[in-house]
Amino acid sequence: MDSEAKGSGYGGIESGTRVVAKRRSMSGCDVVLRFLSLALSLAAAVVLGVNKETKMVSVTLVSSLPPISIPATAKWNYLSAFTYLVVANSIACGYAAISLALTLANRDGTKKWITILISILDLIMVALLFSAIGAAGAIGLMGYHGNSHVQWKKVCNVFDKFCSQTAASLGLSAAAAVAFFLLVVLATYNLHKRP
Repeated sequence: MDSEAKGSGYGGIESGTRVVAKRRSMSGCDVVLRFLSLALSLAAAVVLGVNKETKMVSVTLVSSLPPISIPATAKWNYLSAFTYLVVANSIACGYAAISLALTLANRDGTKKWITILISILDLIMVALLFSAIGAAGAIGLMGYHGNSHVQWKKVCNVFDKFCSQTAASLGLSAAAAVAFFLLVVLATYNLHKRP
């Protein structure tokens, strides 16, 4: 009976060496996913945070006069949905750094309250990121297609670099949200496997 482990933080009752190896591999997945979510959310915030494009746009005031060219600027902070996406990714990035440090400090799994708190906060990060992606995605589609019912013109045909950078940020944010979601799935799996 002494050769059996009394339960690990990540698996069932197994022999002593297998429990340590299994705990390390599950902890390794956790650390990799946390680092990935940190890098992806940081990249998404930076890509959208530096997004700015200025173009010369022709405006016709009177049909009998030639059009006037005026500079028009598209910037991420002109739309509240894009601001929300940058702030949500910044929060997720900061949380990922803190949770990575806490996970590394609690590798032995002795402080169960830290594991539970991190799992709950991971779920909150999933909800935060997916809500920001939905809001920014809706505005992005409006800019790409326009809306003829309310006479909103599409702008991505003019600000193509701005729209491409916004789409890249949305993709990075979605990847970060999936990484956080996988952390929630991993925590649920580990909870299910406990004796």
